[in-house]
Amino acid sequence: MISIDDFKKIDIVVGKILSAEKVPDTDKLLKLEVDLAEEKPRQIISGISLFFPDHSVLVGKKCMFVANLEPRIIKGLESQGMILAVSTDDGKFSLLEPNDEIPVGAKAK
Repeated sequence: MISIDDFKKIDIVVGKILSAEKVPDTDKLLKLEVDLAEEKPRQIISGISLFFPDHSVLVGKKCMFVANLEPRIIKGLESQGMILAVSTDDGKFSLLEPNDEIPVGAKAK
């Protein structure tokens, strides 16, 4: 269990995926360039490749991202956040996507 004060520390932001490419020599990893309405796009490395064999379908999608994680090096690439998704034990998977009216950069409250 975490306190509500701990939960409030998480910066959840709407981002738009600008590009998605497979990380070489991996099965699961995609390198995403994401617009979070900041000065420049962020690079986010995510293990969602198996759910998107045609990763180009991700380009243009607005999804929810955790924006205040410490950067982490994954397979030599810096990841500057985390995309939010849900999955089930029987293999169902979904990205968390806001409705179309919510702009890039909007924050969860």
